[in-house]
Amino acid sequence: MERNLEKTYDPSIVEDRLYKKWIDKNYFHAEVDESKKPFTIVIPPPNITGQLHMGHALDNTLQDILIRYKRMQGFNALWQPGTDHASIATEVKIVNQMASEGLTKEDLGREGFMERAWKWKEEYGGIIIDQLKKLGASCDWERERFTLDEGCSDAVLEVFVRLYEKGYIYRGAKIINWCPVCQTTISDAEVEHEEKQGNFWHIKYPIKDSDEFIQVATTRPETMLGDTAVAVHPEDERYAHLIGKKVVLPLVNREIPVIADEYVDKEFGTGVVKITPAHDPNDFEVGLRHELPQINVMNDDGSINEEGGKYKGLSRYDARKAVVKDLEELGFLVKIEDHKHNVGMHDRCNTVVEPLIKMQWFLAMEELAKPAIEAYKKGDLKFVPDRFGKVYLHWLENIRDWCISRQLWWGHRVPAYYCSDCKEIIVSKEVPSQCKCGSEKIHQDEDSLDTWFSSALWPFSTLGWPNNTKDLEYFYPTDVLVTGYDIIFFWVVRMVFSAIEHTDKLPFHTVLIHGLVRDAQGRKMSKSLGNGIDPLEIIEKYGSDALRLTLVTGNAPGNDMRFHWERVESSRNFGNKIWNASRFILMNLENTSIEEINLSELTQADKWILSKVNKLAQDVTDNMDNYDLGIAVGKLYDFIWEEFCDWYIEMVKPRLYNEEDTTKNAALWTLKTVLIQSLKLLHPYMPFITEEIFTFIEEKEESIMISEWPKYKEEWNFEKDEQEIEIIKEAVRGIRNVRAEMNVPPSKKAKVFVVSEKESIKEIFTKAKVFFSTLGYASEVVVQEDKGGIDTDAVSTVIPDATIFMPFAELIDIEKEIERLEKEKGKLEKELERSTKMLANESFVSKAPANKLEEEKAKLEKYRTMMNQVKERIDQLTSR
Repeated sequence: MERNLEKTYDPSIVEDRLYKKWIDKNYFHAEVDESKKPFTIVIPPPNITGQLHMGHALDNTLQDILIRYKRMQGFNALWQPGTDHASIATEVKIVNQMASEGLTKEDLGREGFMERAWKWKEEYGGIIIDQLKKLGASCDWERERFTLDEGCSDAVLEVFVRLYEKGYIYRGAKIINWCPVCQTTISDAEVEHEEKQGNFWHIKYPIKDSDEFIQVATTRPETMLGDTAVAVHPEDERYAHLIGKKVVLPLVNREIPVIADEYVDKEFGTGVVKITPAHDPNDFEVGLRHELPQINVMNDDGSINEEGGKYKGLSRYDARKAVVKDLEELGFLVKIEDHKHNVGMHDRCNTVVEPLIKMQWFLAMEELAKPAIEAYKKGDLKFVPDRFGKVYLHWLENIRDWCISRQLWWGHRVPAYYCSDCKEIIVSKEVPSQCKCGSEKIHQDEDSLDTWFSSALWPFSTLGWPNNTKDLEYFYPTDVLVTGYDIIFFWVVRMVFSAIEHTDKLPFHTVLIHGLVRDAQGRKMSKSLGNGIDPLEIIEKYGSDALRLTLVTGNAPGNDMRFHWERVESSRNFGNKIWNASRFILMNLENTSIEEINLSELTQADKWILSKVNKLAQDVTDNMDNYDLGIAVGKLYDFIWEEFCDWYIEMVKPRLYNEEDTTKNAALWTLKTVLIQSLKLLHPYMPFITEEIFTFIEEKEESIMISEWPKYKEEWNFEKDEQEIEIIKEAVRGIRNVRAEMNVPPSKKAKVFVVSEKESIKEIFTKAKVFFSTLGYASEVVVQEDKGGIDTDAVSTVIPDATIFMPFAELIDIEKEIERLEKEKGKLEKELERSTKMLANESFVSKAPANKLEEEKAKLEKYRTMMNQVKERIDQLTSR
């Protein structure tokens, strides 16, 4: 092996080159292969308006880790990519662009606007895909889909027609979320609730033909113009005598009834609620129960319409001021209270959403929800962590019919056609030429479908449904969905009931939920706070691997994480650690032919590290199978940094530098083997640096991506050697701690005595002399049974069954050594007290598992032995 790694790792040079290699080699592509078991993930399709943000980076990093892991395990791994047309977000962008040119949608007409929208998509729609590639996403880009492409559009039309024919899709006037700026209905997903400072206005409603009045409180006094009742709780004795009577609505002078309904909370406020069915979803339901009229007092732009009388033409907020002013002047305003409450805002334009009754298309949810509920209750659908399954269940068990139509042009147009003559509604995938009445005066519904309607079909529409394709048969159902907890209701639920309804199968068996990436102060990243962090900026400065490692380290499913720049630097430093260790190994392998070895040729240290990486493979595999990706990478980090780089490499250096050492070949074989195993385990997390090193050190394979995932091997299990090296390490740590407390520099060597009456301990240290002397800064290592020949001024450290002495009295402050031993004695006294009390506790002894009990007894014995050794040493030093 003659080539070597560059002195420093530069991700800006390496990452683009390697990603191109993977693409050119077609490693990401998956075809139907019955000889392999498939593993499929569909990407949560990012909006074509999107720029890569930290949420995208986390979500896609987790997916890439899983797909790379499964690919290396031999699965036929497909990561299905694509983008979402994002009706509202995209249309807003295009309309704003047109406005800067002095154009409106109406100026272009629907066809002209759609032509412009597709051009916009072609120009800007692929930006986020290119950014995902910078992240290292190993999607099958040959299969990239778009929610408005021909296949996905065909699936949408098929589903609409099927559901309509089954009676699940219907058209009706119901209350919906309305954006007065975007002039469209919006889904719950696009409504963000923000706490805002507002007011409670307390208003008198006079009882008809009486001096009595009833008092209501409202946060939106302008909507009282559309009141059609006031409600009290049927068991509220204060108002029982008023039920059935009428009140005169102030300012409007309309007589409206006093009704009784359990919706009213008699403990809240005055216990009286104004009912405005056309402007509040809860009031709408009350209105249906009591057959109340629905009076809409607002235009689509949020201004007051003719139903608002004298306030007609005012904006909703100007109307509020005018209504309050008139109420006060006429003596109806009792008081105004400050009140903080959640206000629904449209997340696209930051406009307060207005509940309005509109004629819309709806999907009836009651029957569709039942099998989705059953799938979770039976355990066929799992959430990680499981607590989010309860969120899913709660949403489904309380689900309302879904408003699926939008007043937009960009999107899937509702496939409903109206006959101008007989008013017949025709729902069809194909454009009808005439109505059944014979009329050819047919026009299509102007509305488009909610974006979620198409993305609900994503797991199967991307694989060819409604056609029975080979891809669909082989890769579907998919395996795992990775997504944030904020869209369980809006997307996960809809995918599940849609898949069961249209394919008779769940879309996936597991939903891996992650949290949000917050800033260092724990705040949600947002434009308004200006605390967002661009992942591409991190990649440019530190590389993709460093960002990926940062996002997953310490990350537990479902939990939010805080972003700290220091953690990115730490991740970068970890990459440099691996790089430097690999360069060291490669330099020692240079021009060297490693011979195959028999495991019996390995030294104690070789067996220890081989056994460690063997168990690491098993642990990491178990963690990843359980989706504990953060725990898995934590174990990898600790092993590579500490066990391999800081311990083993230092242990073998004397053997590498000694040409006469007969174990040098074993050391080189072990170094290479363990490095390759470590790189493979780390590859899903840090794909670029692991690939670059792997292609240098493993000449037999062309890429780590398609190499075999490490498996546990029983023949690599060296339990005895592991235990022995741990004893050596404890001794080394003790020596280093003592020297550090005494400020002895590493360059100062000293003779080290290992004193033990146990033959097994003496044998361990005798075998380990070569590397123990290096690690312990020893000029010589002497292993003996007693303290004979050891200067009484020697300092010491105690380990189980042995004491380590270092006779360099000229460097030692005896008083400080006694002080240190007294501290150690104090710590041991606490441990002895704790352990003794625990073993004297009958409850613990009777309930603890046998292995736990034995473990505690062994600890107690160890502490007693160490205490005797410490006391003996203190006596020696104080008696001199």
